[in-house]
Amino acid sequence: MARAASNRSRFGWTILAWIIGLILFFPILWTILTSFKTEAEAIAAPPSFLFFDWTLENYGVVQERSNYMRFLWNSVIIAGGSTVLGVLIAVPAAWAMAFQPTKRTKDILLWMLSTKMLPAVGVLYPIYLICIQLGVLDNRAALVFILMLINLPIIVWMLYTYFREIPGEILEASRMDGATLKDEIVHVLTPMAVPGIASTLLLNFILAWNEAFWTLNLTAVNAAPLTAFIASYSSPEGLFFAKLSAASTMAIAPILVLGWFSQKQLVRGLTFGAVK
Repeated sequence: MARAASNRSRFGWTILAWIIGLILFFPILWTILTSFKTEAEAIAAPPSFLFFDWTLENYGVVQERSNYMRFLWNSVIIAGGSTVLGVLIAVPAAWAMAFQPTKRTKDILLWMLSTKMLPAVGVLYPIYLICIQLGVLDNRAALVFILMLINLPIIVWMLYTYFREIPGEILEASRMDGATLKDEIVHVLTPMAVPGIASTLLLNFILAWNEAFWTLNLTAVNAAPLTAFIASYSSPEGLFFAKLSAASTMAIAPILVLGWFSQKQLVRGLTFGAVK
């Protein structure tokens, strides 16, 4: 009897999870479907779901109007560069907090996390002026550095919580064998924490890829990533929903593919790192 109740409960939770998943995925599905409609069908009321004249015209117009590969390359450099740089800085910081804690460690971690609560618009003006003074406005290197700083608290927190799962006795044994601090981090800790580091890289790459506020305000042409590519289809003449949907689909397609193939690693990182 108890087993049957348990199976019903498990089945109910599974159905609920599928419903929530479909609700969350529906906006993406609707964007993809709209990208294959004409502009008239895209704004038709009531909207058509599957029964409409499918067309690739929007993708052709987007390709002719914009240099998609340039935007894509900028996104790869900015998201990848900020993520790798952030992890290189966060690994030793998380190591110190996890294995050499002080009475202020938790306060520092909470302070770092509290910086994520600051509205980005509150610091836009000074950062914008700094970029102008340094001559790095519309510069990929500047965006790499800024996005790294924005996501650094999350990177440190994820690595810190993952490092806490590693027994400290292993590092103590390496010290007894004569390992230096560099050897301890590079040759002992890092190989053991590869799953956590990989998950952190994936999550923060996605966050940097999707960042729109800073990329739209600090770029114009040279360093504009795919978020600016999408925004370019909102003009004073109006919104071109079908073309905007095509541009959005082209922008999210790479990260959707990456997320699909790395979903197990990403979920493992969230459960063993950021949440636990």
